[in-house]
Amino acid sequence: MHFLLEATVMLGAAVVAVPLFARFGLGSILGYLCAGLILGPSISGFIADPESVLHFSEIGVVMLLFVIGLELEPARLWRLRGRLFGLGSLQLFLTGLLLTPLGWMLGLGQAASILLGLTLALSSTAFALQLLTEHQHLASPHGQTAFAILLFQDLAVIPLLAVIPILAGNAAAEDANLWLTIAKTTAIVVATLLVGRFVFPRVLRLVARSEVHEVFTAAALLMVLGTAWVMEEAGLSMALGAFLAGVLLADTPYRHELEANIEPFKGILLGLFFLSVGMSVDLLLVMHNLLAVLGITLAILVVKILVLCVVGVIARLPRQNIPRLAAVIAQGGEFDFVLLTTAVAAGVFEQKIASLCIAAVTISMACTPFLYTLGSRIGNRFKPSTSWDNQFPDDDPPVIIAGLGRFGQMVARVLKMQNVRFTALDPNIRQVEFIRQFGSRIYYADATRLELLRSAGIDRARMLIICVDDEQAALTIARLARENYPDLSIHARARNRHHAWRLQELGVDVVVRETFSASLELSQEVLVGLGYPSASASQAVRTFRDFDVRLFEESYQYRNDNAQLLESDRAAIEEFYKLFQSEDREDRHHRDPPQQREADDGSNQS
Repeated sequence: MHFLLEATVMLGAAVVAVPLFARFGLGSILGYLCAGLILGPSISGFIADPESVLHFSEIGVVMLLFVIGLELEPARLWRLRGRLFGLGSLQLFLTGLLLTPLGWMLGLGQAASILLGLTLALSSTAFALQLLTEHQHLASPHGQTAFAILLFQDLAVIPLLAVIPILAGNAAAEDANLWLTIAKTTAIVVATLLVGRFVFPRVLRLVARSEVHEVFTAAALLMVLGTAWVMEEAGLSMALGAFLAGVLLADTPYRHELEANIEPFKGILLGLFFLSVGMSVDLLLVMHNLLAVLGITLAILVVKILVLCVVGVIARLPRQNIPRLAAVIAQGGEFDFVLLTTAVAAGVFEQKIASLCIAAVTISMACTPFLYTLGSRIGNRFKPSTSWDNQFPDDDPPVIIAGLGRFGQMVARVLKMQNVRFTALDPNIRQVEFIRQFGSRIYYADATRLELLRSAGIDRARMLIICVDDEQAALTIARLARENYPDLSIHARARNRHHAWRLQELGVDVVVRETFSASLELSQEVLVGLGYPSASASQAVRTFRDFDVRLFEESYQYRNDNAQLLESDRAAIEEFYKLFQSEDREDRHHRDPPQQREADDGSNQS
């Protein structure tokens, strides 16, 4: 089949499936997997050779690790060494030990069973990091721990590949060349590090001075693909090589430019990787050996979840983050395909055993988005390690602030300057402990719980100010306050227009969209910077503010009808353009001298 036709159909499937799955809250990864399953040999057979697509699409994983490496300076990576080697080795070896009995059940010997257990202990870097990035959890405690474990697993692939020929009965030949191989690999790694540290920045400086953008893009791709190829030739992981290259360039001035150039290629190729994983699912094999495949899948998920919970406890993660860590890397990994295929070629495993394991690993990957959603919900239900504050002073202030993040702190500072007393409630114990150092009246409490609001004195307060980040939490607080205290004045922060309408539905008195005023202030400064007189810029922004406030109020009645809402907005925008043009002509009429006005009138008549 022609390459262009295959590429067109795969892109079309992704364009249809991914937004559809995302619309129903299932995530982009499942959309790619489902599209790949339909295109693969198991259903339509449109792509007859998914292995070739998988091999090419692994470049997406390589680019993903390069971009992540750009975010980690060497000093920061060094600080991860405890998690990297301590938690990473604990997870790998404990999981491998517990999965070893799978090999015995499948008829393998002791050594081959251990190899199978360690292989299935690996997790998917691409799936885990994509999920963490989508949910903006990569910088969280469980995200950093998961990243360190995944990085150690990438390192562990190297010795696992080296063990396979020994298990195949080629121990003598391997022993003779073992030290030579180690020396060669070490030399290549050291050379790569030196080139990445001292040569790459100079090359980028030379390319940047040429001021030819496409050449800089070519240089970025050259560094990523070149480093990956060198590492693969050394018998190492391509992704690991790209990651090291990214780390070495993280503290250079070209970091953001490199990331911007690589990002489009990374996104497309990573999506292609998920498509190819879906294509590789052999439904016929799964149906004929359903119990065996499901049993292996269940064993992988259960054992990994249990081990990762233990790792999370040892790492002293917050209790709500432990289920998230367990869920995000509970699946099998893309390197399982490589190790299982290599073991079959060497005669260590039979093809049937490898096929069953590959099917189980793929199914475990498909379960990952659901598991992470479940893990997040379980984490949210965990009680905090510190009990909520429930003792408040008797002198109840007239104002209660729910949420003292960046938004709430600004409100609190203004009140404090005016000597208006308030009680602040926040569910982040670290935030509470930090702010208390400055003498603020803040308590560790969840404002979505009515009993804590009562303990804080809401029945005697004049006003409740809702400043929490979470939209659902804000709605819950507003509903509880309005239902139980109908005379209380409620002011709330809204994340966007639709959130503001939902707050109004609950009876909130004053709703402020969080970015509205700041964006208008910046717009005025932009107009002044472009040469507009200060008065004209101020008038333009004021006109837009009045228009948007009126549109917001008029559109409230159509908030649940998208068609009417679009039509209302379209009509209002047309009216707004006419208003702006009228004000602009009037402003120029008063500002320009009579001679200029006559010239303008003449040109308009012509």
